[in-house]
Amino acid sequence: MSAEPLALPVRTRHSGAVSIAPLVEPGPPLDHRQVARYARHLLVPEVGEVGQRRLANARVLVLGAGGLGSPALLYLAAAGVGTIGVVDPDVVELSNLQRQVVHGASDVGRLKVESAAATLAEINPLVHVVQHPVRLDASNALELLGGYDLVVDGTDNFATRYLVNDACVLLGIPSVWGSVFRFDGQTSVFWRGHGPCYRCLFPEAPPAGSVPSCAEGGVLGLLCAAIGTAQGTEAVKLIMGIGTPLTGRLLVHDALRATWRELTVQRDPQSAVCGDAPTITLESGLADYEAFCGLPPAAAPPEEVPVVTARELAGLLAARERGENEVVLVDVREPGERAIVSIPGSVPVPRARFDSGEAFGDIPFDRPVVMHCRSGARSASALRLLRAAGHPDVRHLEGGVLAWVEHVDPGLPTY
Repeated sequence: MSAEPLALPVRTRHSGAVSIAPLVEPGPPLDHRQVARYARHLLVPEVGEVGQRRLANARVLVLGAGGLGSPALLYLAAAGVGTIGVVDPDVVELSNLQRQVVHGASDVGRLKVESAAATLAEINPLVHVVQHPVRLDASNALELLGGYDLVVDGTDNFATRYLVNDACVLLGIPSVWGSVFRFDGQTSVFWRGHGPCYRCLFPEAPPAGSVPSCAEGGVLGLLCAAIGTAQGTEAVKLIMGIGTPLTGRLLVHDALRATWRELTVQRDPQSAVCGDAPTITLESGLADYEAFCGLPPAAAPPEEVPVVTARELAGLLAARERGENEVVLVDVREPGERAIVSIPGSVPVPRARFDSGEAFGDIPFDRPVVMHCRSGARSASALRLLRAAGHPDVRHLEGGVLAWVEHVDPGLPTY
């Protein structure tokens, strides 16, 4: 496959690298503080004083102050990007600190956008940080993203990634996307008129629950730095119009093998948003991304996914110990998760075995079953498959093992 041709005028620098026109116009002349702070940038011919003024005039939105957002935020601020927006509705948790380096131990329990803003102010007080402690969805994405020149996408779920892609395509702004899992990372630039979009690379979302998140499968913290800083580099290149952007190219990193591979990605004429006959337009509005990714509606009827609370499960297990029932507790998490924390008396049957049907032979159909995972999403999807296979009495733990620790056994660790 060949890369989509660049739509804007191209030029060739003395180094032979092809670049597109700068994304941002230069801001006012630098003052003495800026000259002193960015002196090492000013010495680089491809950056220089004009390039630094472009950075100072740029507005970059970073989606997620997490593993990928953290290194991107740190280096974008240090580089002198004038306005940095941070979108994240969550608070800092202890398990974040292994990779989310924009936060510290004293920030646990604090809104991530507040923590990130405080850290960036220490790194570079000349940068203006805009806090957006909101969850991005179809109702606010176009307005929020439309206030920025460029988006750095560090989100960690498929529904939001498709949402961000579609919003950026409709707005005509570039999205610098990244993804990490365990030792593997990927990054690319999606920009309408310059190359393919995220849907061209992934036309269909994987089945819900089939791909574990970092919270479920883990990630090497240092991998986040490698991919997050690569995203930051692409953002800076686009702002200044230097180098060859990752449009039409997917950069794949294997940290265990210490390799970087490049794959060519071509625009898909059938893409729902950037194809020849798009079905997602400004007129039609953004799509239902939860439905597209196979996620159940937020307001699903309770009878559709029968649940037990953590305290109710504790009562059931205590009654089982007294011989008053034969409930089977099934843990659908991966072995590494069980090694961190487990509910006593649970039976391991990994979620992936339900898709193939192998799990059904491990679970008795003549006894009541309660399934659980970390937070409830995987056990709910496994429950539906088990019910479809004919099990007459199956429920799942609402809130998963996290709810068990919170309400039943606070002395256990979480992750």
